[in-house]
Amino acid sequence: MQKGKGIVGQVILSLIALLWLFPIIWIVLTSFREEGGRFVSYIFPKTYTLNNYKYLFTNDNYPFLQWFLNTLFVSIATCILSTIITVSMAYTLSRLRFKFRKKILKIALVLNMFPGFMSMIAIYYILKSMDLTQSLWALTFVYSSGAALSFYIAKGFFDTIPHSVDESAMIDGATKFNIFTRITLPLSKPIIVYTILMSFTGPWMDFIFAKVIMGDNIEKYTVAIGLYSMMTRSSSNSNYMAFAAGCVLIALPISILFMKLQQYYVEGITSGSVKG
Repeated sequence: MQKGKGIVGQVILSLIALLWLFPIIWIVLTSFREEGGRFVSYIFPKTYTLNNYKYLFTNDNYPFLQWFLNTLFVSIATCILSTIITVSMAYTLSRLRFKFRKKILKIALVLNMFPGFMSMIAIYYILKSMDLTQSLWALTFVYSSGAALSFYIAKGFFDTIPHSVDESAMIDGATKFNIFTRITLPLSKPIIVYTILMSFTGPWMDFIFAKVIMGDNIEKYTVAIGLYSMMTRSSSNSNYMAFAAGCVLIALPISILFMKLQQYYVEGITSGSVKG
């Protein structure tokens, strides 16, 4: 009886996995389809080609390579700044005790309940007054600024590190900075990797802020805006396979990164404890 339930469970999980994988398989197959058209009555292409990928790098109207490099720059810069801000904020609020600490935690919790795009128009006019619109640095600053409110998971991880570790180090003459750099950070590899991954994927996939800030500056587009611009009413039918190829290409880096860091990602998001 128990064995039968196990087989049924495996069958159900397999069906769910196939259902989840189907859109991915379909977009990959579409990227290699030679025959044009957005809507076809079959899944597997009749003929396969690499011209859709070649088109992305040879068409002057859609500089995909430039968009890809723009996105890579913004994601890496945001990743570095956001990780530094998040880890610093989380450590400070977890290990140090100071005035207004609890109020800062409460305010950050309330602000996190509101979606970021609610401040989109205000952010645009602030950037415009500073002459930073249509700039990759503007995107980087916008994405990084949100890191000051996204420290709760990292703080939860730091809370699991026993305070006795800090106290022992202080007895030996270590400063707060020494404890942070030589003890806490090495013990916090899972949450740091998780923070790096999350801060990299955000700018990589974002469309709303990038579209508002970049406007009509095609050369500064990220891949999300660039691929969207390919799907106009007049060009969507002819560009659909190239669009699918672009989707595959932008999914590869983030998929590889996630698979490489999956172990740390799971440990970080579950706030794995540190044994003292």
